[in-house]
Amino acid sequence: MYKERVSVTEKAKAVIDQLREKHGELMFHQSGGCCDGSTPMCFEKGDFLIGSRDVCLGEIHGCNFYMASDQFEYYKNMHITVDISEGRGSSFSLEIPLGLRFMSISRFLTDDELRNIKPIEA
Repeated sequence: MYKERVSVTEKAKAVIDQLREKHGELMFHQSGGCCDGSTPMCFEKGDFLIGSRDVCLGEIHGCNFYMASDQFEYYKNMHITVDISEGRGSSFSLEIPLGLRFMSISRFLTDDELRNIKPIEA
């Protein structure tokens, strides 16, 4: 059984449920740009065009999680947990009007996790 590259906290799941109720199917993308661009952003599925070099790290609470390939080079040995915090970001992510923002908490994968990590999808 593969180890996942990305997971989500219960608090973030509750916000995803709230956003899904209003917007329908959702997806996440983390571009690696400066400032707010380096945080996970939530969009209605289809509102953000996935680039040919973006990779899918997995799924969180029913939403695909994509990352720019150059950003993935920094994260390829990391596990990401998506959480939520109070405070308005300056991105186009759907949670911003709620006074919240998604954030990535990363940690290095263990040797066992690296041997059994789920492959990325292009």
